Amino acid sequence: MTHITNKSNIKILDFPLMVVLSVTYSCNSRCPSCPYVNSGIRKSYKDALFMPTNLFEKIAKECGEHKVVIRLTGGGEPLLHPHMIEMIEFAKAQGAKIGLITNGSLLTPQTVDRLLACGTDAIEISADAADKETYEKIRVGLDFDRLLLNVRYLMDRRNETKSQTKVIVSLVNQKAMDGKLEQAIDFWRKLVDNVQVRKYLTWGINDAQNSADSEPLMKDREPCPFPFERIVFDSRGKAIFCSYDIAGETNFGNVNDQSIQSIWKGKKLTEWRNLLLEGIYEEVDICKKCPDWRFRSWNYNYWQIMKDAENKRAAGVIDG
Repeated sequence: MTHITNKSNIKILDFPLMVVLSVTYSCNSRCPSCPYVNSGIRKSYKDALFMPTNLFEKIAKECGEHKVVIRLTGGGEPLLHPHMIEMIEFAKAQGAKIGLITNGSLLTPQTVDRLLACGTDAIEISADAADKETYEKIRVGLDFDRLLLNVRYLMDRRNETKSQTKVIVSLVNQKAMDGKLEQAIDFWRKLVDNVQVRKYLTWGINDAQNSADSEPLMKDREPCPFPFERIVFDSRGKAIFCSYDIAGETNFGNVNDQSIQSIWKGKKLTEWRNLLLEGIYEEVDICKKCPDWRFRSWNYNYWQIMKDAENKRAAGVIDG
């Protein structure tokens, strides 16, 4: 099964290519650009700060059967989950692929060794800067020197063990970077497999004027790729329409008592996808009010970034 590359080959897959899990709503940083910091969403999940292990395992088993990506993210730092490493090891043992998004602060040697040993497919580190002053202004509460030590250990161990794990650093192009984007790209490119430059998103919460690049990726509206290739579950197991819906306003069922596949092929989700294909965005509640649709793309996406990272890793062209 290959990913969808453009709107002309959209098809409804039997199973999503990616299952995105909000495994936690707890964080050890208070980034000024974070929509969770700038809203009350985390408070609404105070009874479900962490996804239960048994729920994760149910999801992992089904994802393993289909050999698809579980992307670990959420409204906080996934490695704060008290059982995150064991859960990743379980998912890998089931045959699932794992993409971990982390701020990198908790990538201790022991954690790194276990992530590499179990075959974690990708580790995406949200850095947003490449110098101490800028980093600690953007990633409030974290330490740049610690991040650098962690990343260097990760890369050294990855290369020593000949692990297939891909390591990506992401940078949000925001005014808080003080014009240092290119400097940051050059810095991290020498250390890791790939650098992803992300658009600054508002999520309907943040101020768009904080963006340092408002050039759209989609100039004319097209169906967003996300509902055709991935599904999102919050820490309670509720199925959410897309990654934009960070407050969990939509509800397509709950994976506690349904299979991922039955939710994915359900009537309501199918109806919404068809509306997108017909260009009737105003009848899809979450799409109608989405301010960030211009920054989605069929081409600049997870799959391309991972392919580029794999090519660089295989070629052994990392400078540091």
